[in-house]
Amino acid sequence: MNRASDTHPRSGQWADLLSTPCFDLVVVGGGATGLGVALDAALRGFSVAVLESQDFAGGTSSRSTKLLHGGVRYLAQGNVALVREALAERATVMRIAPHLAQPLPFVMPSYGWWQTPFYGLGLKLYDLMAGKSGLGRTAFLSATETLAALPGANPLGLRGGVRYWDGQFDDARLALSLALTAEAAGARVLNYAEVTGIRRPSDAGKSPTGIDVTDRLSGEVHHLQAHCVVNATGVWVDSVRACAHREGRDPMPDRLVSPSQGVHVVVDRDFMPGEHALLVPKTRDGRVLFAVPWLGKLILGTTDTPREDLPREPQAFSGELAFILGEASRVLSRPVRTEDIRSVWVGLRPLVAPPSSDKGGTKALSREHTIVVDDNGLVTVTGGKWTTYRAMAEDVLERCFACGLLPARSGGLSEHHRLVGAPEPATRATPLHQAPALHLYGSASTQVMQCEGAANEIGLGLSEAMVRYAVRCEHAHTVEDVLARRWRALFLDARAAAAMAPAVADILIDEGVAAPRRAEFEALCARYLPEGTVPGAENAER
Repeated sequence: MNRASDTHPRSGQWADLLSTPCFDLVVVGGGATGLGVALDAALRGFSVAVLESQDFAGGTSSRSTKLLHGGVRYLAQGNVALVREALAERATVMRIAPHLAQPLPFVMPSYGWWQTPFYGLGLKLYDLMAGKSGLGRTAFLSATETLAALPGANPLGLRGGVRYWDGQFDDARLALSLALTAEAAGARVLNYAEVTGIRRPSDAGKSPTGIDVTDRLSGEVHHLQAHCVVNATGVWVDSVRACAHREGRDPMPDRLVSPSQGVHVVVDRDFMPGEHALLVPKTRDGRVLFAVPWLGKLILGTTDTPREDLPREPQAFSGELAFILGEASRVLSRPVRTEDIRSVWVGLRPLVAPPSSDKGGTKALSREHTIVVDDNGLVTVTGGKWTTYRAMAEDVLERCFACGLLPARSGGLSEHHRLVGAPEPATRATPLHQAPALHLYGSASTQVMQCEGAANEIGLGLSEAMVRYAVRCEHAHTVEDVLARRWRALFLDARAAAAMAPAVADILIDEGVAAPRRAEFEALCARYLPEGTVPGAENAER
């Protein structure tokens, strides 16, 4: 692959975007939901643009629990339809991106006589509901079998366990694959493109909506037009709704989202070196704890702590960290100490209260996500989960059709459309619990190897060629883009990521990136260490 330093792809992306007089659909937000909407719409033949103010999956979509799940807890709530849909969608994601989404066995260790039959029977029902989408049979395990599956689990008082199956994935790279697939289907996708104004006309939708967008890398301001605008900015949807508010003509929109945060701690794999995940469905204070092998490390989590603010880089509260370390130390044979932590990362989740101003009804709530159409025609979607991103996208487009914002077109194509990088079905995928390597690129591995520096490893499996490929083909513009999302170094080992930053910055400059923002990333790495936690949340609620 040719050197790109003299022809950085950014200028061509803006030129393509601005060459379209009016888009059918502009999606604000380049996370799981927004990219899913864009791909679905592009496959239906609509002209589509995606505008993301940060990097793709720069917010919640890269900070998930890394699990694709049907929702065992929904089964306990009796929400059978939701569980069935999520189980079907889980299978779909694994089929269209098998290099990034795969089955994972879980074991619930039992320390009480009643736990194995109680949880086991529920999980047997989970199997039945999955039907052909099932990944494996639930099994009752003896204490010896449980320890064999979970080496490193606490043997004291262990009575047995239950093994069941769900899925895991690389969330940031799956989002990137969605962006690249939407682009291949004809959509224009741009990161670091911040929407600062949405100007809805007063002629009942006969004229297109004007959109002001700022290139956050150059500072230039551009103007687009679209017949329909979808706000898919996650916990930040209310700020975009405020941008679209027409003073004197629209009621001020109610607040739609109140965030909560989930904290995740990463430690070395030797705490639990097996290939099964561990799940404690109810800790002493009623929360859930898991230990998941992922990309050569072990993820411990999580929490669910309400917040009033919306920081781009939320930090863990000291009480949250104490909860995770304390509960993990109870279920593992070796205590987990602060000095064992390689990375601490936090994702914000939207808690949704649909407003009464929603056009066409008081609310549109299903599958844990909410779709609202304001009086000015802005379509907002928030809530939901990664597993059902594709079904959410279909719902959003159906709502756009119902409100007359887009002409109805048949869908269903995204269910079978394999994402960029998906290898042939007969190809055996490398397990995601193994250390990161070239296999994460799937069928694009050959293109990566054609870049200069394929044999020059920078650290944690990242090569010089991968960095060059990230700039040329994956919309990477900063050191953080590369080391947090194109490669998951920041999430796996923050100190190692900081050590890799200088080499990555030099390659970005060689590839034509004027400002790789190395110092900003090195400061960010310090916030991903336990020293970066803040006081509070000692008694955080679930």
